[in-house]
Formats: sequence, C-alpha cells, structure tokens
Amino acid sequence: MPVTGAMRFLSGIQPSGTPHLGNYFGAIHQHVQASRSLGGGDSAFFFIADYHALTTTHDATKLRQQVRDVAATYVALGLDVEQAVLFRQSDVPEVTELTWLLASVTGMGLLERAHSYKDKVSNNIKPSVGLFTYPILMAADIVAYDSDVVPVGGDQVQHVEMAQDMVTHFNSTFSVEALKRPEWHLSPTPKVPGTDGQKMSKSYNNAIGIFVEGKEQKKQVNAIVTDSREPAEAKEPDSVNAYGVLSLFLTREERVEWEDRLRAGGVGYGDLKKALMEKMDARFGEARAVYRDLMTTPAGEERLEAILARGAARARPVAQATLWRCLEAVGMPNTRHRLQP
Repeated sequence: MPVTGAMRFLSGIQPSGTPHLGNYFGAIHQHVQASRSLGGGDSAFFFIADYHALTTTHDATKLRQQVRDVAATYVALGLDVEQAVLFRQSDVPEVTELTWLLASVTGMGLLERAHSYKDKVSNNIKPSVGLFTYPILMAADIVAYDSDVVPVGGDQVQHVEMAQDMVTHFNSTFSVEALKRPEWHLSPTPKVPGTDGQKMSKSYNNAIGIFVEGKEQKKQVNAIVTDSREPAEAKEPDSVNAYGVLSLFLTREERVEWEDRLRAGGVGYGDLKKALMEKMDARFGEARAVYRDLMTTPAGEERLEAILARGAARARPVAQATLWRCLEAVGMPNTRHRLQP
C-alpha cells in the first residue's frame, strides 16, 4: 500500500557529552527554529540516538547522563516540545526489528562503502558488528517515521543515500510500496572554529561550552589562540580566530562594524574575547538557569522524563504502522499481535 501523510522533518541527535558552540550553531539552533516554524501535526521529529551511542559508549551511568544532557539542552534552548516530537530512540523498539528486515535486503558492499565506518576505524575505534551495520539502524530510524526530509551536514549525505537504496531494495524485493523514500537536505552549518582554529570538537579538546559561565567561561574563551600582533595593528577578519567565533553571534550590521574596526586597527584580542563572553551571556543567560535546574534537581529530571515519554507516545504508533506494513510485506502478518494497537 502507498505511504501517505504530511511532510515530516526528522533528525537524530547523538548523546555525546556536554554541548558546545559547535553543536549549537551546527544543529541545535536550526532544530529549535524548525520546531517553531514547521507547525504542529507531528511534522518535526527529533530522537536522542542512544542505540547508536552503544557503538562507542559502554558505561551505563555515562550514557544515561548524556541522554539527559541532550534533552536538557534542547528544552533549555527553546525547542517547542508541544509542536516537535522529542524522544529517546530506545523508547521505540520497533526500529530494531525494522533494522533486521532492512538488513535482509542490504548488500555487504553497500555497508563496506560507508565513509563513516572507514573514518571511525581509521581513528582506532573498535570495528564492531554494530559499528559496521550502523547505517542500517540509521536507515530504520529514518523510514520508521515516514520521514520526508532529513537535514544533514555534508558528511552525512551518504547515510541518507544508503537509506534510499535500502528503501528501493525492500520495496522492489517484496513488490510493495511499504517504505517512503526520504530526501536529504543540506543544513546551513557554518564551520565553528574551536579555540585552536580547527573545527570545534570535544575530541579535539578545543570546545567552548554553551552553558559555561563565570571563571570557567573566561578560562575557555581565553584559551582561544592568538598571535603577537598589537591592538593598533590592522588585521584581516578572516585571520583572527577570536573574531571567527564572535561573528557567529553578530547581526550583519555588527559584523560590518567589527570588520571595519579590525581592518582599521585599534582592536585587541582581549576586546574580542570580552565581546564574545557578553554575547554568550546575552544569548544563553536564561537558558543556563533552565539547564541547571533540569540537570540537577529531581523536579527537572521528572520534567525531562515526562517530555521524552510524551514524545515516544507520539512517535511509536508511527513506527508501529511502518513495521506492520513491512511484516505484512515479508509474510509475517500474524506477528502483529505483539505490537500495541
């Protein structure tokens, strides 16, 4: 049977530790905007990918904390959880069963070409079966919710293309239209420079946290690498790492003003770092208090769990309906009794 429904946007979020400015400008900000602009009707799905995290995280306490951290970050920064659907991946177990159905029609060659797998193995991550079959679980995540659009960075386009291949293989193998073909969309993800000028990443130890404040914020911002040029010297904005971070917070008019001042001379690196901290305080000040409450109080934890439970209750029937279609397609309609109506 053909799949129908409204346009749906889906994105998975890795629970990988305390969020930083690279996470914010690379994804979180766009997700929050999408939750407010796409409207209701379950048109925006965001899941916290705890199944995926098991390929690298083998500490139960750490995983629980990181999942809570992601949820608290999104809620504190303004994700509209009444419009958008925020949930834990593992709260919808149907995706793992769908993963097996997709695996039955997925060739080894497709998985062997995965850039992500090659990159992780080259960085000394143990090549487990889970890591190798990661793209199948990702495809199941996408198709389970009848996703139309999957916003990704350039390095993730291949995963959506692999999901497209799996949809085609499944539908053609069983002569059905059980799964909807998703489309990728390149997200506007500016390069966020870290304190050393390279791409900001926790693994590079060059990140500036979203919610840091006081002495810790000053320590992280002051770690931004500078050179020996004096304040009076003219500087090209592109050559100034501190300005690269600050510019992400500026309006177009403010960028023009700062760039003119840098080229004219008279701007010190301390001026830029001070302005960056002021912008961070203005952007994240209220969110810090909400985040702190969500992460440190029993009431905050209860609030997050309630949000994730409501999200799963909205997402799971969609995944179950997809799985029902696929079970019928492969010849297992009698197994439906295991699923909730």
